[in-house]
Amino acid sequence: MALDVALDARFMARALKLAARGLWTTSPNPRVGCVLVKEGRIVGEGWHERAGEPHAEVHALRAAGEAARGATAYVTLEPCSHHGRTPPCADALVAAGVARVVAAMQDPNPLVAGNGLARLRAAGIATDCGVLENEARELNIGFVSRMTRGKPWVRLKTASTLDGVTALENGVSQWITGPAARRDGHRWRARACAVLSGIGTVMEDDPSLTVREVDTPRQPLRIIVDARLQLTPQARLFADIERSPLLVVCASDDTPKARALRDAGAELLVLPNEGGKVDLPAMFQALGARGLNEVHAESGHKLNGSLMREGCVDELLMYLAPTLLGRGMGLFNLGPFDTLAQRIDLDIRDMRAVGRDWRVLARPRA
Repeated sequence: MALDVALDARFMARALKLAARGLWTTSPNPRVGCVLVKEGRIVGEGWHERAGEPHAEVHALRAAGEAARGATAYVTLEPCSHHGRTPPCADALVAAGVARVVAAMQDPNPLVAGNGLARLRAAGIATDCGVLENEARELNIGFVSRMTRGKPWVRLKTASTLDGVTALENGVSQWITGPAARRDGHRWRARACAVLSGIGTVMEDDPSLTVREVDTPRQPLRIIVDARLQLTPQARLFADIERSPLLVVCASDDTPKARALRDAGAELLVLPNEGGKVDLPAMFQALGARGLNEVHAESGHKLNGSLMREGCVDELLMYLAPTLLGRGMGLFNLGPFDTLAQRIDLDIRDMRAVGRDWRVLARPRA
């Protein structure tokens, strides 16, 4: 029995490694890998590459051919049981004659949610679920978030000195962290469905917010929180608008400036709160309805603070440079707090060196 558990974990780990090859390309679909094993030997494998194209199970079955009959299929997500852009993978596994299916986790999509495994069992196929489940969930944490909460997983990226300074008092910030950390940051951008920033950052830095340093065929949607529509069509954001769409979230669009931004190619989303600013929680619900799984936020201390205060941040991706600057701009516009009980506690998930800098991955405690 122990040997079977070890073998299941070994082949599921291979399936997860395959699934990760779709890290930058499967959106809005989940990243899925599949390995077909017969008599202890891999006879076919595959991964989902892009939405609308064959799923991982189909690629693996094609690679295995007749060897799939009687094999065990290791899949990082429960095989789908509904017709979407492609036919149900559960039916393909039944037709191929596999003997057993091992899934890392149940599909959180209400259209599946256990139905895929049930269909397999009804066809006489043995099923197991839960092998390396935590690893599979982390790989698709944005998809799980959208399916269970109706909103994307929000990852807030920051870069600062060890004393929490993001820029000098005169606004100069390039570059606090080194090239290795910047390359790593672009890899996190590449996996996201959207890159979000605020109008303050746009006015100060005139960024493009595109993915660079990474060879990826897909550019994320770019989102700017701009309550009063201070953005102009002359911003660098508009230079890349054909390959990387731009969404401006505002409090009102009944102005000539709104028409100018639309004429320049931007889409506007009007979501005011009672204070005349952008309703941030409503914005993320709207982004979830659009099929966005992960949002990568890179903004200034004002929007950073608002996102944290309103409970919109799921994860912090923090790069720390081994240097001190003393006075300067901080990470978050929070507080001042009156008691320590008002603090925001974090759980450190990972900490590692990236070049000369340190990368900390942390999540706010519930």
